[in-house]
Amino acid sequence: MHRVHAAGLTIAATLHDFVTTEAIPGTGIDPAGFWSGFAALLQELGPRCAAALAKRDSLQAAIDAWHKERRGKPFDQTAYMNFLREIGYLVDEPADFSVATQNVDPEIAAIAGPQLVVPVTNARYALNAANARWGSLYDALYGTDAISDDDGAARGSGFNKIRGDRVVAKARAILDASVPLAAGSHADATAYACVNGKLRVTLGDGSFTGLKQPAAFAGYLGDPAQPSAVLLKHHGLHIELLIDRAHPMARSIPPASRMSSSRPPSRQFRIARTRSRRSMPRTRFWRIATGSA
Repeated sequence: MHRVHAAGLTIAATLHDFVTTEAIPGTGIDPAGFWSGFAALLQELGPRCAAALAKRDSLQAAIDAWHKERRGKPFDQTAYMNFLREIGYLVDEPADFSVATQNVDPEIAAIAGPQLVVPVTNARYALNAANARWGSLYDALYGTDAISDDDGAARGSGFNKIRGDRVVAKARAILDASVPLAAGSHADATAYACVNGKLRVTLGDGSFTGLKQPAAFAGYLGDPAQPSAVLLKHHGLHIELLIDRAHPMARSIPPASRMSSSRPPSRQFRIARTRSRRSMPRTRFWRIATGSA
């Protein structure tokens, strides 16, 4: 592998080129300053990391020896816990403390969610990691016990309109709870648009309203008067409403009833599905598809 020398470091050329030509431009950071700063961090933290790794190896060796010495004997939980405390593997809970680190990304400091780490050189892994953070709310509600099977709403091989109507009602209720309107309900919404940088919602009676908290409007895709998607946010989490006006159901159903059609939500509206069926991480993004015009 070709290597590049910078600030006393020997760096893989692919990493050096990525940082220098793709990651740094636009940040206001000088590439030479970045590498010199990185080298200083390695010099400061390298010995501490090596000491921590050595401590881990020492603890693991002691634990392995403890189990080997007692091979074939009944497990003694109390003795084992005492042993772990003696070697420093278990310690008493410290007093409360605060971290004063500044300039930490919100995804690390404020938004509850594990970070997915993937190799940047593998586009498929990066795409899967991004997709794993999105899920179809309609799919999740319809296919799980989040919606009760009682009173004719059972899941089956075909679409159950009773269940579908409950899914739609629940999704609208989630919108009302997370990103409420200044007046009315998302259940009565027939259109969404971006006007002067704010979300304007048309209700079934022809009146207009906006969000109770205008800052919850994060953006849109397409024509501001007829967006194809509307992005909302609540406590750092995002909700994307997908609006497919090309769908036959969106053209033929009266606006006020589009969300309660007899067609299944997964076919009536374009719903984004994840490539991965892994459980959603704590930083959870919902995609909600709508048929509003």
